[in-house]
Amino acid sequence: MRQYELIAPCHFGMEAVLKREIQDLGYEITQVDNGKVTFRGGVDAIARANIFLRTTERVLLKVDSFRAVTFDDLFEAVKAIPWEEYIPEDGKFWVTKANSVSSKLFSPSDIQKIVKKAMVERLKRTYHTDWFEETGASYPLRISIVKDVVTIGIDTTGESLHKRGYRKYTAPAPVTETLAAAMILLSPWHGDRILVDPFCGSGTIPIEAAMIALDMAPGMNREFTAEDWKNLIPKKVWYDAITEAEDRIRDDVELHIQGYDISDEVLRMARANAKLAGVEEYIHFQQRDVKDFSNPKKYGFVISNPPYGERLSTKEEMFALYRTIGQVMADNDTWSFFLLSGYEDAQKAIAAGGDRGKATKNRKIYNGMMKTYLYQYMGAKPPAKRKERQENE
Repeated sequence: MRQYELIAPCHFGMEAVLKREIQDLGYEITQVDNGKVTFRGGVDAIARANIFLRTTERVLLKVDSFRAVTFDDLFEAVKAIPWEEYIPEDGKFWVTKANSVSSKLFSPSDIQKIVKKAMVERLKRTYHTDWFEETGASYPLRISIVKDVVTIGIDTTGESLHKRGYRKYTAPAPVTETLAAAMILLSPWHGDRILVDPFCGSGTIPIEAAMIALDMAPGMNREFTAEDWKNLIPKKVWYDAITEAEDRIRDDVELHIQGYDISDEVLRMARANAKLAGVEEYIHFQQRDVKDFSNPKKYGFVISNPPYGERLSTKEEMFALYRTIGQVMADNDTWSFFLLSGYEDAQKAIAAGGDRGKATKNRKIYNGMMKTYLYQYMGAKPPAKRKERQENE
């Protein structure tokens, strides 16, 4: 089976989580860069990566990488690529996105035009035609130029992988599904421990947690661009990946996942989304203010994306909210808290509300163009006897 290099982009700061996911699928990592992980695999890897990976935005089939400082360099290098190995005569091909960082070639529109022109010249010679109908399957290209090194990939995914298909209803300032999954995977939470999101909004974090605990593949109920690439990927590859995903779902799991929000309307959205995801029976949504947080269980996890500017209008309101979070943390000192926030005084305000001190660890993550931090406050570990009893139950 032919081996390909595949590129999986992700949020800046989440590369380690994505790398682990890819390795767990059994594929060899070839490179880890800021915001992307490159790995090697056959055509099965294209299908399985799209269906199973939780923290990447898409999967690109890497075609080539080369240095170019002029448009002539770019044209000749692209024309030399054996595009006929990827794109059939009736294939629809275009550059859907081009970006450039610290490079002499910096105009996205010019890059797109030159690459398309070079591809046409190559394929005209191969297919002995002067005109391409482009009525067949789609082969959208993405081009990245960093320090004059051009990397060309064909997008196997289509619509971004964060669109699992369940989030039909969206509250203000939601966290994406891929970022929510990464927050959970960065924590030591497992399905046998309680998890609460006190700012659940449209339910993304609780839903992703349930899907992780149930081993429910995030892409099993959606479509991908590469499903139409009959010249490269047999349909059986996709069928086999879906069968694997269905076989992996666990139905013997007892979960304790809760989502709180102060808005009843938002909670209706969350319940509807959970139902669409097929996990509504595993999540308890409740109208509750964070100041009223209480739970008789110990050693639980709070994983949440509190407001940091989009809903609270004054600095006083913001500081008061995070001080309240600090009070909740102090009252639940055996619990672990993982909070994603772009509020610059988050740690200071949390410390003002209780005695949990500074975060055990904080990780810088770019949520789109916004710099945020994932603050990790680890609680006490469960006693060994408790853990042994749980294992024997």
